[in-house]
Amino acid sequence: MARPVRIANFSGAMGDRFSAFEEAVQGDPVDVVIGDSMAEITMSMVVAGFHGNREARREFFSEFFLRQLRPQLPALAEKGIKVVTNAGIYHPAGLAEAVRTEVAALGLSLKVAYVTGDDLTDTAKDLIADGQLNHLETGAPLEIDDLLAVNAYLGGWGIKTALDEGADIVITGRVADASLVTGPAAWWHGWQRGDLDRIAGATAAAHIIECGPQATGGNFAGFTGIADNTLPGFPIAEVDEDGTFVITKRAGDGGAVTVDTVTAQLMYEIQGPRYLNPDVTWHTDSITLAQDGPDRVRVTGARGSAASETTKVGVNFQRGYRGATWLFPTGLDVDAKIDVLKAQAERARQDHPVDELHFFVCGQPVPDPKDQWQATVAVQVTAAAAEQKTVSGFLNQFCSYGLGSIPGFYIDMTQMYSMGGRPRIDYWPGLVRQTDLRHQVHLPDGRVLDIAPPPDTVVFTGQPETPASPAAPSGPTATVPFGQLVYARTGDKGANANLGVWARDDAAWPWLAGFLTADRLRELLNCPEDVAIERYEQPNLHGISFVLRGYFPPSGSANLALDQIGKSLGEFLRARHVDVPTALLH
Repeated sequence: MARPVRIANFSGAMGDRFSAFEEAVQGDPVDVVIGDSMAEITMSMVVAGFHGNREARREFFSEFFLRQLRPQLPALAEKGIKVVTNAGIYHPAGLAEAVRTEVAALGLSLKVAYVTGDDLTDTAKDLIADGQLNHLETGAPLEIDDLLAVNAYLGGWGIKTALDEGADIVITGRVADASLVTGPAAWWHGWQRGDLDRIAGATAAAHIIECGPQATGGNFAGFTGIADNTLPGFPIAEVDEDGTFVITKRAGDGGAVTVDTVTAQLMYEIQGPRYLNPDVTWHTDSITLAQDGPDRVRVTGARGSAASETTKVGVNFQRGYRGATWLFPTGLDVDAKIDVLKAQAERARQDHPVDELHFFVCGQPVPDPKDQWQATVAVQVTAAAAEQKTVSGFLNQFCSYGLGSIPGFYIDMTQMYSMGGRPRIDYWPGLVRQTDLRHQVHLPDGRVLDIAPPPDTVVFTGQPETPASPAAPSGPTATVPFGQLVYARTGDKGANANLGVWARDDAAWPWLAGFLTADRLRELLNCPEDVAIERYEQPNLHGISFVLRGYFPPSGSANLALDQIGKSLGEFLRARHVDVPTALLH
């Protein structure tokens, strides 16, 4: 049996730590290095930069990645390390050509392939007319004509094929996050399309390492228990022939790989017990984790079933403009000062009728402050409207009241000349039939190979119900911060928040399962009634995955919340005080 393939991550999003690519190539031996550049909100930011020149968007790829790659090309050739990345963004052919130019200039023989078929922008209207691109949750039809970018999530078989044909570097556009790992794993082990449990295992490995150091202690609620938490290293997945795998990291890097750091990433941005991927449906409740030595966690038991006949499509379009400013009420009578600011904002709104207006008040001043900043509260005022001039007019008029406003009025001066409003880019998660995609691999010898969709697919009918757990154990209780008993991790998918909560101690799991109902979560988060909460238990992880549907209206990229994609929602939950059985407290 072939040894496990060692796949190292070097990027969780475009602009991730620059040195990570060099560290992946020059560090502990690996077979493949992979990097993700296409987070949903990242793509919306890219599109926003080209809203005035849409054709230029088609020529965009990650120059950041090209700068990372260039000095490491000789090492890649010498060590035989493969590179797979979606840094092609909207122009994988352009990035591939740029890489080939660099390779030729160094006299190397590295072969560069690229994958296309994700860009559906030009055919979107035909797909809509055919009843496709409907919203993946509500089924609502897409009724927006002015689409900026439409990109399908491709599976990993195009990447596998490129590697089968001898490619050393594979550049893609929008592929499913897991494809960056499933493709190389399938290539290394010679998997076939029907090896669903194996592909599901690789999908799980991909989900853990796709966000880089989030698997090694980054964004981890238990960060204080990690000795070296300043700069966590990037993870490595060792994927075996049977789809089991070990998550580890380079020796000497910061951070840690523990059952909890891996659980944190497994509970992140999932939508229930069935994880949909273009190549497989991974049963997230099937896996088991075990510590396999220092900084090594073994994951086993992954099960997969047939992929859905459809795959996700990310649709970006402009929803007017948005703008914001920060103010800092200080000292006494803070609540009254904020009331004045709100009244002045409403007065400015009469002349510049913005469609949405939000005040985010962050914290409270401490009693008897020892310096000015302990006495200061940060307030963000955010507005949105269809016209840029409405947003800029509102913000400028509101700030013009400064000399007649609250005592101590000042704003963030770094924003003084940037309050003109910027494009507000919305995100629509749609669906397209996999059989209608033209998934292709472009090889360095000029050949273009078509990639067939999965041979057997099913119609996805929704997440399976999970049985309700019994009521929480009774007995004497004490009121403590929830975080003493649980860890949490949150993220976004479209307009939904995903919240994973798991017990810090095995003994607390039965209590957590009975205690944290959907209704109690709504109460603890002060969650609006119009947000539907779905609850899915993950017993093997001693955790519960919640999906808060519509928590970020209208989408993660277009909502006006201060924590725009809910990164700290789990930490807010952990700060809430709850009644806990004293027997569980240490």
